[in-house]
Amino acid sequence: MNTTSQTSAKPLISPAILFAGTLFISAMLMFALQPMFGKLLLPLLGGTPAVWNTCMVFYQTVLFGGYLYAHWLTTRSGQQRQIQIHTALLIFSLFALPVALPADANPPTEGNPSFWLIWTLFLAIGLPFFVVSTTAPLLQKWFSHLGHHSSEDPYYLYAASNAGSLLALLSYPFLLEPNIGLANQRLFWSIGYGLLSILIIVCAITLWRSVSTDDTPEIVGEDVATPPMRQQLYWLALAFVPSSLLLGLTQYISTDIAAVPLLWILPLTLYLLSFILVFSKWADRIHPGMVALQPAVLLIFIAYSFINPAVLPYWLDLILHCLAFFLAIMVCHGELAKHRPHTQYLTRYYLVMSFAGMLGGLFNTFVAPFVFNAVYEYPIMIVAALLLRPGFFNGRWFLQPIFPGLLLITGFAIYLSTDSLFEYLDIIGGALILLAGLTYSVRHSPLGLGLLTAVILVFTLGLHSLASSTLYLQRTFFGVLSVRETVIADENQRSETVRELYHGTTKHGAERLTAANITTPLTYYSRPGPIGQLFTEFDAENQHWNIGAVGLGAGALACYSKEQQHWRFYEIDPLIVDVAKDPKWFHYLERCNPQADMVVGDARLSLAKEPDNSFDLLIMDAFSSDAVPTHLLTREAMQLYFSKLKDDGMLAFHITNRHLALKKVLADHAENLQLSGLLQEFNPNNPAPLVVATDWVVIAKQPQRLDRLRQSRLGHWQKLPLTFDLQPWTDDFTNIIGIWK
Repeated sequence: MNTTSQTSAKPLISPAILFAGTLFISAMLMFALQPMFGKLLLPLLGGTPAVWNTCMVFYQTVLFGGYLYAHWLTTRSGQQRQIQIHTALLIFSLFALPVALPADANPPTEGNPSFWLIWTLFLAIGLPFFVVSTTAPLLQKWFSHLGHHSSEDPYYLYAASNAGSLLALLSYPFLLEPNIGLANQRLFWSIGYGLLSILIIVCAITLWRSVSTDDTPEIVGEDVATPPMRQQLYWLALAFVPSSLLLGLTQYISTDIAAVPLLWILPLTLYLLSFILVFSKWADRIHPGMVALQPAVLLIFIAYSFINPAVLPYWLDLILHCLAFFLAIMVCHGELAKHRPHTQYLTRYYLVMSFAGMLGGLFNTFVAPFVFNAVYEYPIMIVAALLLRPGFFNGRWFLQPIFPGLLLITGFAIYLSTDSLFEYLDIIGGALILLAGLTYSVRHSPLGLGLLTAVILVFTLGLHSLASSTLYLQRTFFGVLSVRETVIADENQRSETVRELYHGTTKHGAERLTAANITTPLTYYSRPGPIGQLFTEFDAENQHWNIGAVGLGAGALACYSKEQQHWRFYEIDPLIVDVAKDPKWFHYLERCNPQADMVVGDARLSLAKEPDNSFDLLIMDAFSSDAVPTHLLTREAMQLYFSKLKDDGMLAFHITNRHLALKKVLADHAENLQLSGLLQEFNPNNPAPLVVATDWVVIAKQPQRLDRLRQSRLGHWQKLPLTFDLQPWTDDFTNIIGIWK
């Protein structure tokens, strides 16, 4: 007679594979939902790093809520009771599908929309995302009770979870987005969520069969000591700093290095990769190498990327930042994995980690923008990561601050006693590079290394501030805005001061300050350029035009206005309106068109409220740093523009871009919507001061409307190129990869 119990029967599939596969799919769903919903939000808030960072705060907060739920459930209920409660939550969450934006979701036009964004995310995806967030700690805790040979250390399952996250992150822009529209993405995600629910229930059944009928909460054994508060605070710091560094580097890349599409993927990819490595079976061999390598890379990183970044091409500077970031988080996460507790405290460990991640996001999104006028939280966290290196209290650690402190005092003494340091910038820069070399000598002391690096960064940031001619610097939800003064050579090769407006690393306008040129449109809006040619060619008939301009910049376009014309500017960032209207910075609006209407908010939402057939000319000049928000380039957007234009109206589109061939998108729309379009890729032969190369497209309903431009002797206008392999961009589908230059 076979007396083998049901619980001892060999399962059809290994529990390790079942649980790891479930965690893998859960993480894939989590990281597929994040960019997918970001695209759904794009028409409301435009493309800005702050939107992504605010979404990250929401995701981290809900993740913390999911981990808190898992901790509460596993410490307050027996295992069978846990299964019952979580199954009920799974079933209830299915009613929230499919994920979609709430009806009538309109962001505020004034002030910071962060809280509105978080509330919208909560209503739209809060419950499904919460359930997905509970999976990692809950299933690992369940697995620790299965009696599997690896149940005593289930933390390796966290590597499987992060592998799923990494695969989803890389698949979305390169596989999902180019081939599947948003509607189908939402459908497939909902199907995947249903599959995940089934797999979680199968895991629950596996646990149910392995436990006894005693359904009491887990009692912690006397032989397993509770992790002391000091250790839990150490976990907190080790998770907080990488979380803040992740968002800080993302913001820094977008504002100070290059506004290249999809660059935000790099830091997050490295962040997830670090978790995979530190919780893998190779972690014990990898961690010492990372600790040893970090100070060596730090020396090069500080010397070039901070002290003297101008000598590096942007791609090499980007590599250095990413490498330093990766080593910093590998050391932090390596220490975090090294000090993981017994499985009885598994959910508490993950709860502290998720709480720290949430705090990092809150700090970068809600504290730093109000405290700092630039991305200073990034260098602060570089120093914090160094202070968390192992061996903080080794040796005579209390003597380590002496040398950095003396350097700091000496530096400020020199600054206060010298009338002008500008003449000594090269000497100071050389001294800072020598100090960067000294950091390697204190590599074995986290306190000394961190403080010396902090002193170098303080002096470096001060040096850059001294050397730059930045008159105004402010940070908002939409990015970092600055006004700078630059000296150029005029037509007679004499020195002349000009004022420039920058959004991140991209110039958004400039103004010559001499009386003869103070109202002359410059840069992308110069009179010799395409937009200047358009106004010149239609000079005889545009006396009473009604003109709408999306994107204000410094206000240079206003100087094409005439007395009987009516101009209305649409601008998403209220700070840009304030700067452009303030004669302390720019004079275009004040002198050329002080009566121009200003409409603050997203252009598509604002234009939708305008009467049909009301504009003679619409000028699209909306940029977030160097990128045109994709929701302004879709077929639905084009249909909106032409519904607001008169029958003989024209659409002028500014498409200058270092990375994307936007002309392909507009050419495809013109062909499919039976419109006529002309392109000019303007490159001045004998450039005057601040007359730059720029690309513009002009589109009209009838080809004869563009005859004046086609026959113009002022510039070379040509037909838009034919497109054969481009899937039309719609609100449901866009593909950045397909138009990469």
